[in-house]
Amino acid sequence: MLDESLLDAPEALAEADRRALLRGAAEAGARVRTAARHATEAGVHDLKPDGRPRAILIAGPGAAAICVADLLGTLAGATSPVTRLAPTGVAPAGGALRWELPGWAGFVDLLLIATPDGTEPGLSLLAEQAYRRGCTVVAVGPAGSPLTEAVHNNHGLFVPMATAPYDEDIPLAASAPGVLWALLTPLLALLDRTGVLAAPPDAVQKVADRLDHIAERCGPAVATYSNPAKTLAAELADALPLVWTEGVSAGPAGRRFAAALAELSGHPSLVAELPEALSAHSALLAGRLAASADPEDFFRDRVEEPAALHARVVLLRDRPIGGLTAAPAARDLALSHDTPISELEPEPGGELETLAELIAVTDFAAVYLALASRA
Repeated sequence: MLDESLLDAPEALAEADRRALLRGAAEAGARVRTAARHATEAGVHDLKPDGRPRAILIAGPGAAAICVADLLGTLAGATSPVTRLAPTGVAPAGGALRWELPGWAGFVDLLLIATPDGTEPGLSLLAEQAYRRGCTVVAVGPAGSPLTEAVHNNHGLFVPMATAPYDEDIPLAASAPGVLWALLTPLLALLDRTGVLAAPPDAVQKVADRLDHIAERCGPAVATYSNPAKTLAAELADALPLVWTEGVSAGPAGRRFAAALAELSGHPSLVAELPEALSAHSALLAGRLAASADPEDFFRDRVEEPAALHARVVLLRDRPIGGLTAAPAARDLALSHDTPISELEPEPGGELETLAELIAVTDFAAVYLALASRA
């Protein structure tokens, strides 16, 4: 259940936010600027690459590395294939995870390591393996971690992760807003330098400015009725979100939203891209998850008997209405099954800016849902 009164009580939200999730979301713009400065100080902008890498390999633990790989692969397009190296091991603990380079990896490939921990022995071993194969290694992680020394010993480039003072006292959630931008920003600068994607310093600055703007719109002091993130959190409280995305950049934003919902609030969701989502989820909307399948019971005890779980479509779009779009068909399908729909579309801007806005609003929504939910 969601305590909606908590959403409009900033002091109570701050008290409930023991993992500093709201603070991390609010300071995302500042984290981008700090991470960009760390990349400059590490010498990223002074690099003189011979050309684009043949392939980009990305390794790291948990949702943060998955999202970084997804975003970079989307932004890079077909210029250089981006492959995430999935870990193996007996447990999700850092000490149990191991990564292996594919057999074809060599001196024309680039290995990126992204981790908010840096103590994983498997990543240090991966850096050594990459050096023996001739791969270029670039890592982003906490300064002074064992990974720092391993990368330096193997002639790689290490960029210290942008952290806040409170990060040292609170275990970092992989889906926390600050973690994503601290890991992603230096790698954007690096891949811009190598010509894989376009993320010049002025574009990164615009991302930080857009994140600041979203923090003003979605902050805890802004009432629910005018706060898109709080509104979305309230709408999803007793629903199974069907996150439908349209547009290239909206895809990773939707997958990021699903990961944040699962890790931060324990809320399940399903993600699909339009137009395929219309066929992939049509049976869900026609079944018992449809609002019409289980009408509201007037005699239900609102305290002891929670409402039945029903689907709600969340439509994320990264381009304006008009042209070739499946959005009207998506709305028709949802409404034909009495399924409510929430829509998010960013303000005009560059690809990085619009992507940042979708991620920022949904990050705030996931955080509010986590803080205001109660058993």
